[in-house]
Amino acid sequence: MKKASRATVPEHIETLPETSHPRRKYDPEETKRNILEVATQEFSSMGLTGARVDAIAERTNTTKRMLYYYFGSKEGLYEAVLEKVYGDIRALEQDLKISDMSPMDGLRSLVEFTFDYHDKHRDFVRLVTIENIHGAKYIEQVKTFKNRNATVIHTIEDLLTRGVASGDFREDIDAIDLHLLISSLCFHRIANRHTFGTAFGRDPSHARLRARHRAMIVDAILRFVKK
Repeated sequence: MKKASRATVPEHIETLPETSHPRRKYDPEETKRNILEVATQEFSSMGLTGARVDAIAERTNTTKRMLYYYFGSKEGLYEAVLEKVYGDIRALEQDLKISDMSPMDGLRSLVEFTFDYHDKHRDFVRLVTIENIHGAKYIEQVKTFKNRNATVIHTIEDLLTRGVASGDFREDIDAIDLHLLISSLCFHRIANRHTFGTAFGRDPSHARLRARHRAMIVDAILRFVKK
């Protein structure tokens, strides 16, 4: 998708009114982070079509002109949000230092982290659902997307290799299949909570069920990989 060309730097950045207080230094990176944070909330709540750039600008004390200067277009901002939310979960996975753990402990840690992340970051779950409605049309424009997400597969491949060598894991498990299984169990209870709750009278994301479901999913994955 062709994005709009960048506008010139917003004039109001250079023409702040004189005050008796020291002028706060303009930090473009902080401004971009703030825009992305607010845009994440707006896109996850309203979707790409329903989200309003005016609303994002108002909540960040910026202007549409500034948003287009940084991100090119509304679609460009949406793609930047997708890149950020996927980057966040992948970065935190790497911080777990799973390669330093035993295969069983490492897998347990990965599953627990995935469960906790989906449970806490519901904007992420909604954004993934929204982008699937769009057929991954926008995320495929993000050049770093595939390489960034390959890290979790490399982590699982290492776990499986070490687990097979130690005699703990089966030999016939594919890393992408295992990632799909972990992600599915953790994602479903958040993404489908409304329809599931209406159908069965129980919200699977309710706090009182959290500990039980967390233990259940961890146990299911560990049983699946055991030799």
